[in-house]
Amino acid sequence: MSVFDQVVGQERAVAVLRRAASVPAAMTHAWLVTGPPGSGRSVAARAFAAALQCERVADPGCGECHACRTVLAGSHPDVSFVSTTETFIRVDRARELALTAATRPSTGRWRVLVVEDADRLNEQAADALLKSLEEPPPRTVWVLCAPTADDLIVTVRSRCRHLQLGTPPVDAVADLLVRRDGIDPAMAHYAARAAQSHIGIARRLATDEHARARRREVVGIPTSLTGVGAALRAAQDLVEEAGEGAETISAERAEAERRALLTQLGADPAARAQPPAVRSHLRDLEVRQKRETRRQQHDSIDSALTDLASVYRDALMLATGSPVELVNATEPEQIERLARSLSAEELLAALETIGLARGRLVANGAPLLVLEAMMVALVLPERAGRRS
Repeated sequence: MSVFDQVVGQERAVAVLRRAASVPAAMTHAWLVTGPPGSGRSVAARAFAAALQCERVADPGCGECHACRTVLAGSHPDVSFVSTTETFIRVDRARELALTAATRPSTGRWRVLVVEDADRLNEQAADALLKSLEEPPPRTVWVLCAPTADDLIVTVRSRCRHLQLGTPPVDAVADLLVRRDGIDPAMAHYAARAAQSHIGIARRLATDEHARARRREVVGIPTSLTGVGAALRAAQDLVEEAGEGAETISAERAEAERRALLTQLGADPAARAQPPAVRSHLRDLEVRQKRETRRQQHDSIDSALTDLASVYRDALMLATGSPVELVNATEPEQIERLARSLSAEELLAALETIGLARGRLVANGAPLLVLEAMMVALVLPERAGRRS
């Protein structure tokens, strides 16, 4: 067993991290791990953190010693994992991290700080980390994770050693689902292909019938866009589905967070009224929870747009005769109909339209307006009916 067993299809990157953990001369104190969604950036960073603390110094990353197990569980006192469900990591959080980085490790060999969403550092927060990244204490290691190096300001990425991950092979992801989660091989392969090798999404598709049904609905959107009315309804459905899902997740967590905060403040969670100072903390919590709900809605929409783009991609591959396995091989009728309805140039333009919509969402565009504009642009031409 090794902590790197969960890092799927990244043999070259794993070799680099193994060597750095075991050979002092190969060690760097600031790392930037990049890769497409689902490539396992956070998994690789967590495995690397465990290897750095592993008690088997000669062959670190055993996955069995106390240090490895506590790092993987997120409870090691010298390893900090930072992620966010909000749009940005703010400057006050970055300053806290810089202070933590300046402290000596208490029990382990290293003080390790893993920022799983480094692309969400706003400019002020990134600036707050520069000094620590450039001149960290001797036993401090930073591991920043982001989709691409360009997602961080140049002054941050220039201070880090860049390690790029690729998209893992579908077969490797399917094998992981079978081996780790006991998924049926056929279902695992379907989920891995449909998720485009995104391990987290693949697991959800393999284990959640609602997720599979929702994806089938998204895959059916392109051929349903026969007019402006249909386009507006499709946009509305996507926004409402994403909003309902985000609110359900938030509602499950909101009350637990509220009770935990009140207990921490020494207040009675069952009381109908709270003192003014407590109410102030509750208002701050509510503001943060609203930001998290909005972020979850955006993430859900972005995931749906990824699925939508895969349909146009498959139709383009079919229309051009490219010998590439289809992402949506289980939906051949949808793909064939779309390939008959649109030319290769039109399919490529549709992919660009979806990419533009995703960029507008990242820039905090109003979801409904962004999706309405996108869907209207994707309406099938009148000749589609004749082609079908």
